[in-house]
Amino acid sequence: VLREDFRQPPGDAAVAAGDPAILECVPPRGHPEPSVSWKKDGVWLGDEDERLTIRGGKLMVASARKSDAGVYVCVATNVAGQRDSEPAELVVF
Repeated sequence: VLREDFRQPPGDAAVAAGDPAILECVPPRGHPEPSVSWKKDGVWLGDEDERLTIRGGKLMVASARKSDAGVYVCVATNVAGQRDSEPAELVVF
């Protein structure tokens, strides 16, 4: 089972360059409990960037750069399927 509605979709955020940025996401209820991953501008985020941490549903950027600005989508996945959140925009100024 994987419900449609995210318990907390990520919201738009704006941070100064060099500051940490956090996007929070609480996935829809599901059985088994869905795992959360993230896409930026349609591309999956991996662990190759050591500044990025995904814990629970939170995406944390240790020190935001201009290049981190973009549109982020939280993706919940379990055996029943996959759901994408509404997009959230991160602005870095």
